[in-house]
Amino acid sequence: MLAEIITIGDEILIGQIVDTNSAWMAQVLNNIGIRVKQITSVSDDEQHIINALQEAETRADVILITGGLGPTKDDITKLTLAKYFNMGFRRDEETLQHVTSIFARMNRPMIELNRKQADVPDGCIVVQNANGTAPCMWFNEHGKVFVSMPGVPYEMMYIMEEEILPRLKAGFNLPSILHKTILTAGIGESFLAERIADIESALPQYIKLAFLPKLGQVRLRLSGTSRDEAQLHDDINHYARLLADRLNEFVVVEDDIALEKAVLDIMKAKGLTLSTAESCTGGYIAHLLTKHAGSSAVYSGGGVTYSNALKMSVLGVKAETLEQFGAVSEETVKEMALGALKHFQTDYAISVSGIAGPDGGTPDKPVGTVWIAVADAQGVTAKKHSFGNKRTQNIERSAVAALAMLSRRLKEGQ
Repeated sequence: MLAEIITIGDEILIGQIVDTNSAWMAQVLNNIGIRVKQITSVSDDEQHIINALQEAETRADVILITGGLGPTKDDITKLTLAKYFNMGFRRDEETLQHVTSIFARMNRPMIELNRKQADVPDGCIVVQNANGTAPCMWFNEHGKVFVSMPGVPYEMMYIMEEEILPRLKAGFNLPSILHKTILTAGIGESFLAERIADIESALPQYIKLAFLPKLGQVRLRLSGTSRDEAQLHDDINHYARLLADRLNEFVVVEDDIALEKAVLDIMKAKGLTLSTAESCTGGYIAHLLTKHAGSSAVYSGGGVTYSNALKMSVLGVKAETLEQFGAVSEETVKEMALGALKHFQTDYAISVSGIAGPDGGTPDKPVGTVWIAVADAQGVTAKKHSFGNKRTQNIERSAVAALAMLSRRLKEGQ
């Protein structure tokens, strides 16, 4: 079964708000076996809405609409739907009582504009909105299901979870849709695809493989659709195992989670601690780690040693090392990692020193040159990276490369 999502509102199209509704709706629909074919955003314009509805009918069985149900003149979704289905209006008494109770509870006067919230197209099924005044409207028309919901996220989410999803599950014989994600790092998308080409070619028709690249990492997502959930589960896991075994050295985790969260989980399970010594990343690695709840069980802290003076005073980097090799060098980054390991008293430490740009580069060390080191009780290793000339991307790539390097070191220590 296919669904289409239509979000209505000028505020989305001018970038005033971000359409988080569609992403959430697509996820929960997928969980019950309904695949989203397309997501469309349209303005508060009658003809635009009608065009979107007409096109959606040609692609999907279920059309879910959010936005444009408020009491003001710019909210025209309800009027447009009535016109589209050639319906008149009726005042829904249950909705009117609900709206009246809300205003009474808030001790606010209710005007006719508010009462009109209870006016709905006379051919729809009203689904009450427990968290707001605009009712949800369900239409069985043209052999399709149309559902119009408020655009306020918490109102829409409640209606979807409590009313719409159960009705869709009860009304349709839906298949199972399962996903399995493998997070890889340190290998490019094209090289990765070449290495697993035979496994991808051998996938059955009901299982698809998607490559989801991000800076320095690629997620492999196996997606399958079947009415035999148990068999699908076994098949997905079988092919995931083949992929993970083939890509073993590059696999961080077999789960759809952030790279830094995967590293934290691995270290927490082993009772290990981590510290960081950052220069060109300016604390970005620490930010990635500490944004996850429970990170303190692993991450002890670190230092943003941007200047040479702090590299020496905080981490114990030797003055002669900096003078002879420079701040962006294998020798310096190794001493940074070992210094963090010693002074912050952790099991592992990662260090980064580089030239993020856009200036500061030299012929032998151009912008994008980054050295990364990982240290533990067994010693320290370092690797040189040559990224591009975009500062923000260089910082992000450096953080990903450092975490990927740590992940491989942890795997080697198993």
